[in-house]
Amino acid sequence: MGRAFEFRKERKFKRWAKMAVQFTRLGKEIVMAVKDGGSNPDANSRLRTAMQNAKAVNMPKHTVEAAIKRATNKDESNYEEIVYEGYAPHGIAILIETATDNTNRTVANVRSYFNKTNGTLGKTGSLDFIFSRKSVFRFDPGEMEIDELELELIDAGLEDLYVEVDETGKDIGVIHTSFEDFGKMQKALEEKGIPVISAKLERIAESTSEVTEEQAADVFKLIDKLEEDDDVQAVYHNMAE
Repeated sequence: MGRAFEFRKERKFKRWAKMAVQFTRLGKEIVMAVKDGGSNPDANSRLRTAMQNAKAVNMPKHTVEAAIKRATNKDESNYEEIVYEGYAPHGIAILIETATDNTNRTVANVRSYFNKTNGTLGKTGSLDFIFSRKSVFRFDPGEMEIDELELELIDAGLEDLYVEVDETGKDIGVIHTSFEDFGKMQKALEEKGIPVISAKLERIAESTSEVTEEQAADVFKLIDKLEEDDDVQAVYHNMAE
């Protein structure tokens, strides 16, 4: 089956081991949300969203509460959000969102990952023509009429609405809006009582690059190193599926 198959299988097992890292990232997001707008989720939409995303990945309630409590401590340092951009092997664009309390450590680590995998770290803004920032909402469509829902959400800034299948075979509704319309769409979904699974600001590749399975394995080596770093919140690429 080849090296690429083995590499993909290895990534699957690694994904199962990333739950703790995922909790760490959500914990940081909760801390930043509380520092930004207070500990009351009813009055802090960013915190409300972070708690919603934590619930979506089965983050324990006591872990969420501990993060909120920790954030209210004045001695708890805040995190600086920094975006890094570059190219993996075979010309694949990579964009990394980080949240760090030590920028020197973070940039040194990110640079080393690129160097070790024959990638190139670029300048901030160098990939603006490839990635656009979108608001992405995922929800349980249930028995909803998607075409009808699409018409109802146009005024809230709807740009795209489709259904995808998750790893368990369940249908998941996906909504795209502009970065600026995040709050408007979030409010519209809440008012309609639509069960939102997650709500995030994501980087969407406007164009993709085709690679072979062997080349994809090279790119995933860099992506894996980045995703394993505690300072990294999200990694995006323009490699075609």
